Amino acid sequence: MSSNPVAETVASLLPRARAELTELVAFKSVADFDQFPRSESEGAANWVADALRAEGFEDVALLDTPDGTQSVYGYLPGPEGAETVLLYAHYDVQPPLDESAWTTPPFELTERDGRWYGRGAADCKGGVIMHLLALRALKANGGVPVHIKVIVEGSEEMGTGGLERYAEQHPELLRADAIVIGDAGNFRVGLPTVTTTLRGMTLVRVQIDTLAGNLHSGQFGGAAPDALAALIRVLDSLRAEDGSTTVDGLAPETRWEGLEYTEEQFRTDAKVLDGVGLIGDGSVADRIWADPAVTVIGIDCPPVVGATPSVQSSARALVSLRVPPGVDAAEATKLLQAHVEAHTPWGARVRTEQVGQGQAFRADTGSPAYRAMADAMGVAYPGETMQYAGQGGSIPLCNTLAGLYPEAEILLIGLSEPEAQIHAVNESVSPEELERLSVAEALFLRNYAAG
Repeated sequence: MSSNPVAETVASLLPRARAELTELVAFKSVADFDQFPRSESEGAANWVADALRAEGFEDVALLDTPDGTQSVYGYLPGPEGAETVLLYAHYDVQPPLDESAWTTPPFELTERDGRWYGRGAADCKGGVIMHLLALRALKANGGVPVHIKVIVEGSEEMGTGGLERYAEQHPELLRADAIVIGDAGNFRVGLPTVTTTLRGMTLVRVQIDTLAGNLHSGQFGGAAPDALAALIRVLDSLRAEDGSTTVDGLAPETRWEGLEYTEEQFRTDAKVLDGVGLIGDGSVADRIWADPAVTVIGIDCPPVVGATPSVQSSARALVSLRVPPGVDAAEATKLLQAHVEAHTPWGARVRTEQVGQGQAFRADTGSPAYRAMADAMGVAYPGETMQYAGQGGSIPLCNTLAGLYPEAEILLIGLSEPEAQIHAVNESVSPEELERLSVAEALFLRNYAAG
């Protein structure tokens, strides 16, 4: 990278970082204990706690949060009178989906074509390693110049809000002057980026019932109300002809102003098949960072293999709605539920249940912390200028922290650039990004301490 001593130290620590990420990725720490053993998440939490203790952290604790998962906390004191910086990551991961579709096993970190593959490698176990690398580099080059708090969440991917509620119940625990959320990513590999907005989200389970039980489609089909057909109509009503989200009463209030995203680049990043068009209208940045977006993320219905000729009596779907900054997630939930109920055909019985929610977030980019990060990224990425981008995903804790600590400066960085393919099969992390962002975080902490 450069002759900067911090950069040299980080480079020398990369083999250790890879070994540690290999250990952490091996935990199947999906916070859905109906599918994955609780012991896997507990193992990952203990790994993080042990790593913090080894770095001299005090008050290391496994926090039992209200959703039944554990978050890991630690405090590393800095010089007297120094500022306090909170570093965030999460150790829970998305399910691996179809493990047979992975080129290499999802819970075995594997190097291929210059990248490290494994579930959570970028999102967000790599973020845990990034924080450790930054702190080790500072300790080897004069010491950590600020007080450090670390919080590593255990259920971020599930959106169940355990850490948010715990923080609200213990408002002093995570108080800090600046907060670095290590769960975002650069716009592309090699372009230093801070995420300044996050869409919020709500998850709603939709259940439609029409009959006391399934019926033979030959005997009753044509008159018997089909619950699956009713569900399909409801779900179709959530999109306009061009694919734009159409929830009654919910409309975008702002346009994206900042880094633009060309359709050509988006098609490449999203791996859109040749001949398939993008959905929605407006710029790509508007569509993924500033507009509401509905996605049907699951349907309970008979699989094709083994299906019988039946009229379905019941059908169920899980609907995700991303909401942009300026839109209250609770209000968006009510609008989505009302829309589903209003568009359910044939007098079918419909029930909606909210199963997850997080508010949108917008950062103050004029703060001293942003200037400190811009300078740090300029060193870590020679010749590049720090960019501002949005992120379509949500990190519910951001708004909780902003509400609890309105004076705190919040920055979002991380390893989830487009090539990482987070939440998909073959998730990976770029070791070069891990190296550069660790350097950037270390230099940011120095800059921030210097004022």
